[in-house]
Amino acid sequence: MEIRTVGVVGAGQMGNGIAHVFAQAGFDVKMTDISAAALEASVERIGTNLDRQVARDRLTKADRDAAMSRITTTDQLSELGSCDLIIEAATENETIKHQIFADLAPHLGPDTILTSNTSSISITRLASKTDRPERFMGFHFMNPVPIMSLVELIRGIATDEATFDLLKGVVAKLGKTAASAEDFPAFIVNRILMPMINEAIYTLYEGVGSVESIDTSLKLGANHPMGPLELADFIGLDTCLAIMNVLHDGLADTKYRPCPLLTKYVEAGWLGRKTDRGFYDYRGDVPVPTR
Repeated sequence: MEIRTVGVVGAGQMGNGIAHVFAQAGFDVKMTDISAAALEASVERIGTNLDRQVARDRLTKADRDAAMSRITTTDQLSELGSCDLIIEAATENETIKHQIFADLAPHLGPDTILTSNTSSISITRLASKTDRPERFMGFHFMNPVPIMSLVELIRGIATDEATFDLLKGVVAKLGKTAASAEDFPAFIVNRILMPMINEAIYTLYEGVGSVESIDTSLKLGANHPMGPLELADFIGLDTCLAIMNVLHDGLADTKYRPCPLLTKYVEAGWLGRKTDRGFYDYRGDVPVPTR
């Protein structure tokens, strides 16, 4: 089987990045979302990001236009059923993901491969509710997708070798590097990254350091390109909390208990950059720490 057409479910930050890299690599992409405005904004964002690559001489204008021509949008999930590969990139909520795959089921071709861009949820559990667990995998891109070179490939207990090999080849066509992860809570990257972010929030919660001092310490003391609290805002505090809950519930270890301050920020709707407030306030010209 050869992958030619790719369906992307979700036009948010991850979905538009995934559509971008597939279209640029020569795949025909069909993107869907429950919000028409989100679809429109996503296509505009992809165009802007491709324009930036042209301006930096990393892409020709002809290649930019060709990539944009390969992207179509629809508000009908069923229209993705004919794609060779479908990548679910909806919010990090297991119930929503199960519903998406259930709604897709009647419209799928017999050979369509299903994948999820989930950053933490069990692939085995998601696959078990579909009619093709052997052709279901975790396909976890890093954010921002066009820049980050890693893709985590996660096999569920029923995923067959042919599906894994095929998707490993797709990752290579995208010019990215695949890392194989076992199906345990949060896989590799977030199993390591999220507890670090959670510990940084505890460090703030306990008054060990301020937002600014914690981020400065990790940037200059550990050579991290972004401080952990700045990174949490970039990822989305709701996503950070969801992943910590998956780790805490799935591994039953108190070291993964989400910091109460993280929960409080999410309850307040301060989710980071996407809501203009998190550990920093982004409503002015320069981000200002909120604690």
